[in-house]
Amino acid sequence: MTRWGIVSTIKAPVDETLRFAAYHLSQGAHRLYLYLDDANEAAFVALNDHPQITPILCDEVWWQKRGRRPEKHQVRQTRNATHAYRRLARVDWLIHMDVDEFLVSEAFLCDQLDALPADTPIARVRPMEQLSGDPTLFKVFLPGGAHRHRLVEEIYPTFGAHLKSGFLSHVAGKIFVRTGQQDLQLRIHQAFRDNARIVGEVEMQGVDLAHAHAKDWDAFRAAFRFRLERGSYRSELAPERARADGGLTLHELFQQIDATDGDTGLRAFFDEVCAATPRLTQALERHGLLRHVALELDTHLREHFPQYVRKP
Repeated sequence: MTRWGIVSTIKAPVDETLRFAAYHLSQGAHRLYLYLDDANEAAFVALNDHPQITPILCDEVWWQKRGRRPEKHQVRQTRNATHAYRRLARVDWLIHMDVDEFLVSEAFLCDQLDALPADTPIARVRPMEQLSGDPTLFKVFLPGGAHRHRLVEEIYPTFGAHLKSGFLSHVAGKIFVRTGQQDLQLRIHQAFRDNARIVGEVEMQGVDLAHAHAKDWDAFRAAFRFRLERGSYRSELAPERARADGGLTLHELFQQIDATDGDTGLRAFFDEVCAATPRLTQALERHGLLRHVALELDTHLREHFPQYVRKP
């Protein structure tokens, strides 16, 4: 049987970390390699009790052995992912993911990975983005092109011209990488060897990456400054469309909104793009872009970590 695993660098509360782990164990993950970016000892103890999980405390001692702690979290993520791939992975396929991402598959993932051609080095999983207000509703990924531009602007009339697939976060998705490839380096959305991107990837069908990027307004607002400066809204990311066609990066759009209208403007953006309003859900449904998925995170938590379930 094909075995698959996950590597993730995590900075999150213990309960979120355990829900992420429990969900993927229930989906058939053989091993989880979880690097605790904030050296969360409580999470380490909880995870270390499970035989299929390898938790790593990324404390001062961990980084001293590796030179120094990188300032950018993206660099820490890729360093840890490559370490897991080269030194720890006892699986056939490894995927590098975040704690707010969940694999959703129409069939057993092990079977789908096993069915890939033997010379496939990488299998990409595209994202779908959770709507705020109903955790079972997701907007699905749209491939690029003029059709996407027109449709996204129709669904999001005020801000759609600057959104890739109508998403706030990445549309590249994440990749399963076949283990055993020499000198491979994992990045956030790609894999490299000798500074060249590895070619020959396939796109997985019937598998989605459910991304809980903005669960609600409070979570969006709390993460906004960090994401604007160093995260998924940072300045170096490319705009959806060419500058000549009026394209703005998400960073530039948010700066304009923030400078002009502050929280009122940001809330208007959030309500149009992220909230599960009747207007948005009906528009998505009309175009076949609304997905209903019950992740049932608490159910999986009770199955795998019953001792950490809060009593009513």
